[in-house]
Amino acid sequence: MTPSLPRPAAVRHRSFAAFDAHEPLLSDGHRRWCMRGQNFIVERIVSGGQPFTVESASEVLVILPDAPATLSHAPSGTVVARANGQGSVCILAAGVHAIALAEGGSCAVIASNRGDIGEGDILNADAYAEPDPRIVPTGRPYLRRPDAPEARVFEMASVPAPRDNPRLKMLQTETLSINWVDYHGERDRTALSPHSHTDFEQGSLALAGNYVHHLRVPWGKNANLWRPDEHLPAPSPSLAVIPVDLVHTTEGIGGGHHLLIDIFSPPRADFIAKGWVHNAGDYVPVRD
Repeated sequence: MTPSLPRPAAVRHRSFAAFDAHEPLLSDGHRRWCMRGQNFIVERIVSGGQPFTVESASEVLVILPDAPATLSHAPSGTVVARANGQGSVCILAAGVHAIALAEGGSCAVIASNRGDIGEGDILNADAYAEPDPRIVPTGRPYLRRPDAPEARVFEMASVPAPRDNPRLKMLQTETLSINWVDYHGERDRTALSPHSHTDFEQGSLALAGNYVHHLRVPWGKNANLWRPDEHLPAPSPSLAVIPVDLVHTTEGIGGGHHLLIDIFSPPRADFIAKGWVHNAGDYVPVRD
């Protein structure tokens, strides 16, 4: 039996950044912002018009909310996928790939590791100077089937939600899973979903619309660890990383289009077991 992990003596603070409030990294005309959780890295890129490369030792998720993209194997230049960019997700195999977007087009790249991003590039690097021992390591809990293509594109308007959970449009890689939450207008305030996680973080990447992240530290016996509730305004684009045990729910506010990407690493095995992950059949679970 695996021994239980110690609970930390203090409450971990959430991480948050509204990207446009921070100076971007500049690279070949591209504007870039990077943030992380303990087990994942998120990079937002606004294209300068030339292709840029992404390097990872594990599969990569490329979120394309507003611009078409051509994705190529590097250094061969062989095109492996094209996406219409009006709500697309591309899963790329491990390795080095080039992504071409029109100038001003944006994407978000999500991976468990990135060989081409240094700690100094990451806005919230200081939050992970000390790792949280409660968080389960990612490892590689799933393997791509050997006949899987190098890249697969999902046009999310065509991905069905489970009948028993219409707010879920979930995809996975070997090491990650995401939930694509897409709606118009305000979220129903009488149907929010406050909850917490005991051994993994949740990233909430806002790409369209305005939100409030409602956050609550549970009351334990030690009142010195209690914290006031937080109602965190979150414009798009932004990323919140919700630590273990923090009660949270996110409310879309105002009119218009809302697009929120929830991020988990390792993949949500509970949701896979319930049949809620659209592409789970592309993967084989690794047996101990």
